[in-house]
Amino acid sequence: MLHTEVRGRGPDLVMVHGWGMHAAIWADWANSLTARFRVHLVDLPGHGDSEFDVGERLEDWSGALAEAIPGEAWWLGWSLGGLVTLNLACCYPDRVRGLVQVASTPRFVTRADWPYGIEAAVFDQFAAQLSDDVDRTLGRFLALQVRGADRSGDSLRCLRAHLAQRPRPQAAALSAGLRLLHNSDLRALLPTLNVPSYWLFGERDTLVPTTLRGQVPGRHVVVKGAGHAPFLSHPEACTAAVMAWLTQTDGVNQHAAG
Repeated sequence: MLHTEVRGRGPDLVMVHGWGMHAAIWADWANSLTARFRVHLVDLPGHGDSEFDVGERLEDWSGALAEAIPGEAWWLGWSLGGLVTLNLACCYPDRVRGLVQVASTPRFVTRADWPYGIEAAVFDQFAAQLSDDVDRTLGRFLALQVRGADRSGDSLRCLRAHLAQRPRPQAAALSAGLRLLHNSDLRALLPTLNVPSYWLFGERDTLVPTTLRGQVPGRHVVVKGAGHAPFLSHPEACTAAVMAWLTQTDGVNQHAAG
């Protein structure tokens, strides 16, 4: 079972972090969402306080998430967490009221028909470095997430501080996560996505470009001046955008159900 913390009261909202991190990254932003939602903060397999006791396929990770959270919920995933929750929404639609994708994409790596990602060589470099120096590799990845954004220094310090609050991710989980980022391609699943979706992009994100927004369903918003971690650099803008969409969509869903 994945390690999960629960805060607040209201409809269930599950927040899933990105590669190399853990649920403590949500500490500040989650507090602003607990006024309206019961927030579940989950550590991915092998990250934080969760053991790496699942397989290495994307389906294994999304299945572990579905098993950890009973009933139907809203799901919010950041980066790798977005990839896992997108797969979950397609495989377990009855468990998903709606999906928020933060700086995420159905495919992280570019190819001839998909210019909306980063070169595969970047992930190859991280994978090679990971076997030599885990801490240095994590540090370089944190710096990449805030590069070019407003208040990048503050965001980087925040990322580092949150990362230090729990055990370092297990090396096997980090390697598996990199392979998921490198190899996963969920574009074919997008037409089957039968739940409301909301995509939040950082204007200066160097990992997930804003040009992607024309390739995904649902609604989207671009946070000006933000990088790959917009909820750290621009928490107020992210809270306003996500809360407005969740509240509006929840109201529409309740009206339709009635």
